[in-house]
Amino acid sequence: MSLQGINHLAFITDDMVTTIRFYRDLLGLKLSAGIGHDGYRHYFFQLADGATHVAFFEYDGATVMNRKFPGDRTTLPLGFDHVSFTVESREALFALKDRVEAAGIEVEGAVDHGIFWSIYFYDPHNNIPLEATWQFMDLEQTPAISEDDPLDIAAEGSELQPDHWPPVQQPTPESEMRALTGNGQPMRDHFLKHGLASYSVDVPPGFQESLAAEDDS
Repeated sequence: MSLQGINHLAFITDDMVTTIRFYRDLLGLKLSAGIGHDGYRHYFFQLADGATHVAFFEYDGATVMNRKFPGDRTTLPLGFDHVSFTVESREALFALKDRVEAAGIEVEGAVDHGIFWSIYFYDPHNNIPLEATWQFMDLEQTPAISEDDPLDIAAEGSELQPDHWPPVQQPTPESEMRALTGNGQPMRDHFLKHGLASYSVDVPPGFQESLAAEDDS
């Protein structure tokens, strides 16, 4: 039994049309699948690896969560709907279910979602809703949507639709492609000193030297 990767991250929106415009038409994610019925929608956006998705729920009463900058401390119960991991087989799904239940943690499912089966449980300390998913069907056409109140925007297709966002007028020149010093800089120095990490082979020429110069300044 092993978790293969992130299947999808699930968030909440109060406006699916605006969400599609942003994730499909600005960020360029493929609108891959969706379902909608009785005032409820669940739409999926596919990342470039073809396997990972960002998903959104829309329903009556949904509200946008409070804005918080990444890493800022807060006591507010901010979060998302759930995170789903991918498993490779039906056997792996039930092996995980057995393992989690043996630890005294309640598991719901498996639940048949049409193109995949899922089990549900919680991180028992942090109360994070977790899902494990075995997908047994491939989408032959996208967006593949089953909807009782179809959105016109979804009929535009799964790929980025141009001209809904302003074009870049002033691209960042290479000489200004720099980063502010963050709290991870000492970590990099420690990793390099102790052989715990090395620079990736695809970093641009001169990048290592520029970082070293900034570290010394």
